[in-house]
Amino acid sequence: MSAKLEKVLIANRGEIALRILRACKELGIKTVAVYSKADKDLMHLGLADESVCIGPASAAQSYLHIPSIIAAAEVTGATAIHPGYGFLAENADFAEQVEKSGFAFIGPKADTIRLMGDKVSAKDAMIKAGVPTVPGSDGPLPEDEETALAIGRQVGYPVIIKAAGGGGGRGMRVVHKEEDLISSAKLTRSEAGAAFGNPMVYLEKFLTNPRHVEVQVLSDGQGHAIHLGDRDCSLQRRHQKVLEEAPAPGIDEKARQEVFDRCVRACIEIGYRGAGTFEFLYENGHFYFIEMNTRVQVEHPVSEMVTGIDIVKEMLSIAAGNKLSYTQEDVVIRGHALECRINAEDPKKFIPSPGTVKHFHAPGGNGVRVDSHLYSGYAVPPNYDSLIGKLITYGKDRDEAMARMRNALDEIVVDGIKTNIPLHRDLVRDEGFCKGGVNIHYLEHKLASQE
Repeated sequence: MSAKLEKVLIANRGEIALRILRACKELGIKTVAVYSKADKDLMHLGLADESVCIGPASAAQSYLHIPSIIAAAEVTGATAIHPGYGFLAENADFAEQVEKSGFAFIGPKADTIRLMGDKVSAKDAMIKAGVPTVPGSDGPLPEDEETALAIGRQVGYPVIIKAAGGGGGRGMRVVHKEEDLISSAKLTRSEAGAAFGNPMVYLEKFLTNPRHVEVQVLSDGQGHAIHLGDRDCSLQRRHQKVLEEAPAPGIDEKARQEVFDRCVRACIEIGYRGAGTFEFLYENGHFYFIEMNTRVQVEHPVSEMVTGIDIVKEMLSIAAGNKLSYTQEDVVIRGHALECRINAEDPKKFIPSPGTVKHFHAPGGNGVRVDSHLYSGYAVPPNYDSLIGKLITYGKDRDEAMARMRNALDEIVVDGIKTNIPLHRDLVRDEGFCKGGVNIHYLEHKLASQE
């Protein structure tokens, strides 16, 4: 590995920090772990070459505090920074400051993050690259009321108004009738300005029963890009993914190959560098682009399992200035993989459940992978996201992957705190999900019927 990646600072915590550390160790790269005062007992701290406390428990004063992270890189002599996911991973200002400070940023260039982070400019870039998008305002929704109403009529109701700077299911409002459009647009603009510092909104056709299907890509920023197939992430609660799988079952093969080609072309056209994900709504055999995530995703392991390609190691290689290690011909999708997100939360009320893990037992067996920073005696802090691990299974086909997931969920033990493991045990035995191809509303409807 080049001098650019001699020592990597991991600007994250939990399972993704451990995942990045393992990839670095495989490549012989030295590591720096940063942590808040609430995270002094994280597993990866003892495995890193160095560790630095960057602030108090509050994320705003630690994991989101750019000067502290830059300072930690400077005092430890780090040469690069990997942001993981969440926190500062898609913060263009952070990427810019990292590189201006003389460190390599393991991810896209700041300009690319800005381009794809604004949903209006992202959609415009995708239209230019030939990626299919949802019919809509094709730019900001005009404040002129007559023009806005004309766009609504042309697209057809229901429509959805989205904040250009939103994400994670926030900053959205569905409008079913024309008479509600103007008031809804004003309200969304006001909320978007307060929440994201950007009042711009846009309008799209609201698809009633879509699936959430995404395409994993790798691109070196040197004119080469590949896709690693697709994933189905339709099992969601409040727009948050719960269980993912690869490949997405029951997708029209012609539409699938076409969208793969368009995503690869888009990466080359925008000069994309690193790992990324194109997220789509899929309905009636058609893909509709919704956003691009310019980072490694929580669900990346299912793509790794079906391709045999280590996405994090490839991110490191690209950041070192290397061309892609693979061509598209090298990528062969084999078998099927599932991932259950294990959260420290009540499985029925979904209230976070921090506390001490009295006993942790990870499941095993052929085709079982556990990405988790848990250990017996670890205290899950109340300050951060409730994700405490990911349970991944692989099989020669979907049925085998599902059978292995049922076994793994029956074997895993997390005592001392509440988790959503009972929910997952139910989901992998759910008749509708087992058939494959459920839409994004399926889980919420299922949960509502159980109340």
